[in-house]
Amino acid sequence: MPARKLKPPAHLAPDTGAWWVQVHEDYALEPHHTRLLTLACEAFDRAAQARDLVAAEGLVCVTGDGGRKPHPAVNIERDARLAFARLVRELDLDVDGPAQDARPPALRSNRRL
Repeated sequence: MPARKLKPPAHLAPDTGAWWVQVHEDYALEPHHTRLLTLACEAFDRAAQARDLVAAEGLVCVTGDGGRKPHPAVNIERDARLAFARLVRELDLDVDGPAQDARPPALRSNRRL
């Protein structure tokens, strides 16, 4: 029986969707891993959207009183980048990266006895 062709979620950007498919081809993912991978892809796309918005509108916004403040998309991009990095780490897709003991310590609630 031939393997079925995986289709990424339709809302992902084309290059992110291609990465979603590639990860499925390279790794044996359980259903909960697929959900985490989808969240990682969404975070990656969100960071790209925020980066494009900042590029178009500038790094800072003028406030009502004439002052300046960071563009709100700066925080959105930062948060999405952090979410992506954490989800990739959670999925162990960074196995060729730093040594395992370079990770932050596990949460006490996640430790197995």
